[in-house]
Amino acid sequence: MAAKKVIGITMGDAAGVGPEIIVKSLMDANIHEHAIPLVIGDKKMLDRAARIVGADVTIRNVHKNEEFLGEKGEILCLDLDLLPENLPFGRVSAEAGHAAFEYLRTAIELAKEGKINAICTAPLNKEALHKGGHLYPGHTEILAELTDTSNFSMMLSSPKLKVIHVTTHVGLIDAVSMINPNRVYDVIRMAHDTLSRAGNPEPKIAVCGINPHAGENGLFGYGEEEEKVIPGVEQAQEEGIAVQGPLPADTLFFRAVRGDFDIVVAMYHDQGHGPIKVLGLESGVNITVGLPIIRTSVDHGTAFDIAGTGIADEKSLQEALRQAIELAPNK
Repeated sequence: MAAKKVIGITMGDAAGVGPEIIVKSLMDANIHEHAIPLVIGDKKMLDRAARIVGADVTIRNVHKNEEFLGEKGEILCLDLDLLPENLPFGRVSAEAGHAAFEYLRTAIELAKEGKINAICTAPLNKEALHKGGHLYPGHTEILAELTDTSNFSMMLSSPKLKVIHVTTHVGLIDAVSMINPNRVYDVIRMAHDTLSRAGNPEPKIAVCGINPHAGENGLFGYGEEEEKVIPGVEQAQEEGIAVQGPLPADTLFFRAVRGDFDIVVAMYHDQGHGPIKVLGLESGVNITVGLPIIRTSVDHGTAFDIAGTGIADEKSLQEALRQAIELAPNK
């Protein structure tokens, strides 16, 4: 029997719902059947969260240099002990922002050392992160810098649909200007390699067009598909990758959900995010691909407005954990 994969779960901003959804998620016995979850954060925050959600669970502190072996009915925590026990819920805090950074930095170190197989992140707060002295837009940029990665992409995954993006958090006009054949090829290659490592040797990939009806042979747009997309697709095809496109986005996502394709390459943020979120906010997972480390995340924020109430929904984190287990390579 293969050894279980160890999944490092970073607590994110502890003033938000992260500790609560972590405890709730790790009450699911199925997670422990398939992996060893290791929470990287503050044990006192997990203890507080367990009281809030009414979880009867043992939270055991472990050390970085030991082998991580979980027992039934317990949560393992690598306790960095960075936060006060009375950290207020729902407030932007430099302390919590700095701690969130340190949790992630520690997880990256563990992954580089081969002690964990993947990282699953609870949400952080960008304002708190900046107040804590770490001027990054979010998790992805921290991961990229600390792993010396320059070429990466956002992949969204749900049980029925996977989408990877050529561009993400830029305006639409800027997105179109940034699309080029090299980037299209790189994203196709990342999609192929990610799914191949996860056990699909020949994933079927479809690429969206930029314009309505993928330009319809020049009827819409100014030849963007021919200039920016098709050369990248053809390069991937020449290397034996099973990719088609550019295809009209208005029907492509339906076909992918039906099972015609394993993953869709979206050209810009809303083209890819919209279909995933229509399928259910609670099931969407954010995955950073192109890194030397598998990283999955919830597709929601810190929810400061409900932090400390115990009502936060853990389904997105549970799905992120399942995706981390599925995508993570063995040690």
